[in-house]
Amino acid sequence: MTALPAAPLPRLKLALLLGLAAVIATLALLPYVFGVLMPLQRGGAHMSHLTVAGLVLLQYGPPSFIFAWLGLWFGERYGLTAPWLRAWVYRQPPPRSPQRWWWAILLGILSALPTIAITTDWQQLGHPSAARMLDWAWRGALAMFQGGITEEIMCRLFTMSLLVWLMARLGGGVRPWMFIVAIVVAALLFGALHLPAAVSLGMAGSPLAIVRIVLPNLIVGLPCGWLFWKYGLEHAMVAHFAGDFVLHVGSQLVLAALA
Repeated sequence: MTALPAAPLPRLKLALLLGLAAVIATLALLPYVFGVLMPLQRGGAHMSHLTVAGLVLLQYGPPSFIFAWLGLWFGERYGLTAPWLRAWVYRQPPPRSPQRWWWAILLGILSALPTIAITTDWQQLGHPSAARMLDWAWRGALAMFQGGITEEIMCRLFTMSLLVWLMARLGGGVRPWMFIVAIVVAALLFGALHLPAAVSLGMAGSPLAIVRIVLPNLIVGLPCGWLFWKYGLEHAMVAHFAGDFVLHVGSQLVLAALA
């Protein structure tokens, strides 16, 4: 995405749409939280499902609207936007920018494969039953929306746009290297966002364990950031969906078939 808007663009309706999508995605995440993450939690106080649902919604739901609006405000002047959703929301002609949906799907799948290799603890996993893997698969299918929508709003639309805006303000104008820096930093922050959940599950007890959490998300975040820069937020979302499908659905179905 390189074309700059000639005049200030409306943002409220688009931000509201993204915020609403994030709320729905967060609701879809709850079965995964209840059925996969909470049973894995080690020690600490075990909260009720209602309390956990409230905390998850407060953390990801309404703030996503704010992140979306700010991300559009920071980024659209530099071509960082959601062009296809914008055209649909404001009844405009489709953007003339190129479409690379198959690239997005392929990059998402390719980024998921090393992630599986890095993160899977086969000894801890043991010999899972087919029923358990199938249960995780349908919950993972719902959790995909959280990653593909909410995390992309926070880490790509907001974080990358903010970083490019700051660097352009400090540097007297935008340069290509600023987008690259924003892609890398946003991907690192994307990985760091997964650390609190890993800590609660007892999975971040050593530097190596932390690397095993941050590195896979960095691998996923880099192509998503590049797609956002070049083709828009929707392409980053598609890549994230594809990667999460492999991670949370495809791999579980394979294990179920092998069980």
